[in-house]
Amino acid sequence: MKKLSILYIFILTACTSAQINQTLGDVNKTLGSSGAKPVTTAEVAEGLKEALIKGISNGADLASQLDGYFKNPEIKIPFPPEVKKVEDKLRQIGLGGEVDKFVMTLNRGAEDAAKEAKPIFITAIKSMTIEDAWSILRGQPDAATQYLKRTTSAQLREKFKPVIQTSLNKVNATKYYGDIVNRYNQIPLVQKVNPNLDEYATDKAIEGLFIMIAKEEKNIRENPVARTTELLKRVFGAK
Repeated sequence: MKKLSILYIFILTACTSAQINQTLGDVNKTLGSSGAKPVTTAEVAEGLKEALIKGISNGADLASQLDGYFKNPEIKIPFPPEVKKVEDKLRQIGLGGEVDKFVMTLNRGAEDAAKEAKPIFITAIKSMTIEDAWSILRGQPDAATQYLKRTTSAQLREKFKPVIQTSLNKVNATKYYGDIVNRYNQIPLVQKVNPNLDEYATDKAIEGLFIMIAKEEKNIRENPVARTTELLKRVFGAK
């Protein structure tokens, strides 16, 4: 644990390539004095990548499993808030069951689409430079999550939208939503509504994924030994 603490201090103070190299020299002197095998800059970067891939895979898997969204209050997708009046009105006239069925299928669509996220995240992680990795190590608590948002959001949206559309159709969410909106629009004197369900579901599905990723990043940072591979254990001198 002493070696782990020392290495953390050095990592958090490293910045430029020259400083990184100096840091590794100092770290390896410390590790060498205890008989541990020296680490390289590349190993630090690869160790972080392995840890992130493991953690993010866990997050994506949790989101994409049955009830991954629907029974997780942190990421459950609710009835579209901009048409909350539709939900309220339908519940008032005894159609709450239809609303609940729609919300469940909406989340089923997101769970189905989330399966597409993991390979996109893994590609982004593998594409990190050594400088990216060190910036994440010494960055804010959500530095890895923010990196993935910057590098994958556009691709996720492009990939998710057609998958969401297909998923919503597959689980009948689009049909249920159409039925709900049509029933609402038939109520006398109400203002007609027809918001874009695909856009809403896509945005909320991606938002939920990043919430899960942020939680996994927190685990990685707070519990490096428990959450990492053998390579990162050696990199951080955990033994």
